[in-house]
Amino acid sequence: MDKKNSIREKFLKFENILNSSNQNREQLIIILRTAQSIFGYIPKDIQNLISKKLRIPIAEIYGVITFYNYFITEPEGKYPIHLCMGTACYINKSENLLKEIKRILNIDIGQITEDGLFSLSIVRCFGACALAPVININGKIYSKLTPESLEDILKKYKEDEV
Repeated sequence: MDKKNSIREKFLKFENILNSSNQNREQLIIILRTAQSIFGYIPKDIQNLISKKLRIPIAEIYGVITFYNYFITEPEGKYPIHLCMGTACYINKSENLLKEIKRILNIDIGQITEDGLFSLSIVRCFGACALAPVININGKIYSKLTPESLEDILKKYKEDEV
């Protein structure tokens, strides 16, 4: 099955679920979670569909999506990297980790590596301030990082792909 058919099938699946729901604004979070579970993120055309079906302004839907860290609006790599830049992490030199990630993977914030393995985003806090600086890679938290330890971690993910 090619990529275009896969996307179309996902869209039809989501549309069927949306049409079978009660289609009321109280279900917005559930519907957004469903969309993200199907697509891996919440594409703009899906946001527009939800807006139309639930009769909620697109700006309100976007506000909900951006309020919760769980929701994403762009595709991620196989191993999404979320770097904390909250106060404790920043004081403990998370900006050095950001520079190192950019150097090693040759990507910037919001980008995906050419091989599709990694993507990079910034979060404001994981609530693990005593462990700063902290990153989350594919749901796993790494703490008290240095640029050297970060390089070893990323190397292991790459080696696991070979």
